Parts: sequence; C-alpha cells; structure tokens
Amino acid sequence: MHVRPAAQAIRQAAAIGRRLAERWGKAPRALDLLTALSALALMSLDVPGLAAADNSLTGPMAALVLTAGAASLLVRRRVPWVTYGVALFLLGWLHELTLTQFALYSLGRYRGRRAGMLGVVGYVAFAYAMFLLPGWPPHRGETLSEFLSLVVPIGVLAAGVGVAANRQDLVRELEAQRAETDTLHAVQQERARIARDVHDFVGRELTLLSVRSQVLARRASGGPFEEGFEELSETARSAHRMLNEIIVQRGLDGAPTPGLDALPELAERSGRAGSPVELLVAPAAHRLSPLRQAAVHRVVQECLTNAAKHAPGERVTVRVDVEGGRLGIAVRNALPASAPASAPV
Repeated sequence: MHVRPAAQAIRQAAAIGRRLAERWGKAPRALDLLTALSALALMSLDVPGLAAADNSLTGPMAALVLTAGAASLLVRRRVPWVTYGVALFLLGWLHELTLTQFALYSLGRYRGRRAGMLGVVGYVAFAYAMFLLPGWPPHRGETLSEFLSLVVPIGVLAAGVGVAANRQDLVRELEAQRAETDTLHAVQQERARIARDVHDFVGRELTLLSVRSQVLARRASGGPFEEGFEELSETARSAHRMLNEIIVQRGLDGAPTPGLDALPELAERSGRAGSPVELLVAPAAHRLSPLRQAAVHRVVQECLTNAAKHAPGERVTVRVDVEGGRLGIAVRNALPASAPASAPV
C-alpha cells in the first residue's frame, strides 16, 4: 500500500537534488562553500584521534583548526596555492591527509597539468620527510611500502581528477567560443544577404522612381506641377545615392569597399605580376564620395586585369583626373611586342 507513495517521494527528492545541484553548479561561490563544508565534515571524523594524540589539542581547538583549514578552500579558484600551503601545514602538524586531496584537485583543476604535477611531487616529498621524522602515526603507514601505497595514490588520483576536469573546462570553453563564432558568422552572412537584396531590389525601384519622375517633370514642363516633379526626382536620386554609399561604406562582408586609397596596392600587385604600373591620381579625386571611389577602383582593377591578359609585361599608365565636375579615368599600355601564340579563350 505504501510502495507507490514511497517511490514517488524518492523521485521527488531526487528531482529536488538535481535542481539544487544544477543551481549550485552555476554559482561558483556556493559550490566552493559546499566543498569546504564537505572537507570539514570528513576531517571532523579525525577530531577525537587528534585530541588523543596531542594533549595540547583539545576537541574544540581541533575543530577550530580544521575549520580554518577547510575555509582555505573558499579561495581555491583564485589562489589554489594558498589552499595547498595550508594543507601541507596541517599535514606536518596533525598528519591530516584529507585537505591535501582537495588542494591537489584544485591545483590540477584551476592551474593545469604542470601545477598538478608540481603539487604532487611537493606533497610526496614533504610527506616522506614527515614519515622519516619520529611521531608519524602508524595508521598512516607504519612501513615504507604501506606509506607509499597510501600517500602516493591519494595525491596522484586527486591531481589527475583535477587535470581531467581542467581539460573538460577547456573543451567546453572552446566549444562555446566555436558556437559564438558560428553564430557571428551566420549573422554576418545574413547581413550581407540583406545588404545585397536591399542594393538590388530597393536600388532598382529607386532608380525607376527617379527615371519616371524625370519623365513626368519633362512632360509637366511649364505647368504648375513641374517644380514638384523635379523635387521628387531629386529626392529619388538622393535616396539612391545615399543607399549606394551606405552599402559601399559598410561592404558586403563587413569591410568597406576599397576606394582610391587601395589603388597603390592594386598597382603593386600588378607590378609583381610582371606589368609595372605608373599611377597618377589628382588630389581632388580623394574628395569624391565613397561610392564614386569604389567605382574608380573597380574600373582600374578591370583595366589592369585586361592589360596583364592581352599585353603582359608592358608598362601601364593609370590617370585619374577631376576637371570641371567631371571624373576621368585613363588607362593606357603599349601593344605587345609579338602577337599572342593562340587566340584568347
């Protein structure tokens, strides 16, 4: 009759325990506090023995000392070497091994494999020195073989578990960074696609609007609506120009579209390919809008490609001038010394 309620209560208790563990796992300070309380509970089992072995260490005094030692686990993430030093102090004074396990785990977890190995070596050497001194308790290993079989595995296992946890933390961090990078890349691609769509479709509609308004303004010439149609045409042209400049400035891949500042690099690449370039750019050309500078860059790039294809090795002269509100691009090269061996593909 009571089997089902008992099983349900066990399941509810397990679910509550899982929720508490997840909540505490997300709070590092709470997890450190829980770790310190767990270490104190394990070390408290030795309080009667410690008080009996050392008459100057009473039961309350022993509990106070162990509490102070367990409290060092609260800083194990930032300064695990402090916890390690406190653990070695308790090992030398009270022959307490419990806190050492937590300290070695913290070293491996929060400082990596090298720190874990150094911690294990230092712990084994210190414990062996204490073993050689008189007063080492028999239950910690009366002979050297018993001592090594007890002390060494404790340190190696604790540090090894800590190093493994450190590796898992690194893997999780790398996976999180990879997921973030993939998300940013997807967002960048989506923005590029939207920019292309806006440039293609909205730009086309603005162009049609500008042309139609110009036609209407021409048809309404001398009429009462001529000024309104001209203003509409100018607004459409201005909107189309602003749209193109925004797309050019931001680029499709997040970087601005190259303009006149990229022409020297373009000429240098052409020279390395075997076609030296003489570049002459008027100072007034640098005051052009980003949209027009991008157009100049594309034109010069295409011309240099054609020159390298049809007149390889010949010198190319590139001139960009601005005169009377007009932009002029002149690209000249000499004819090749000999005809091409075969017709171009």
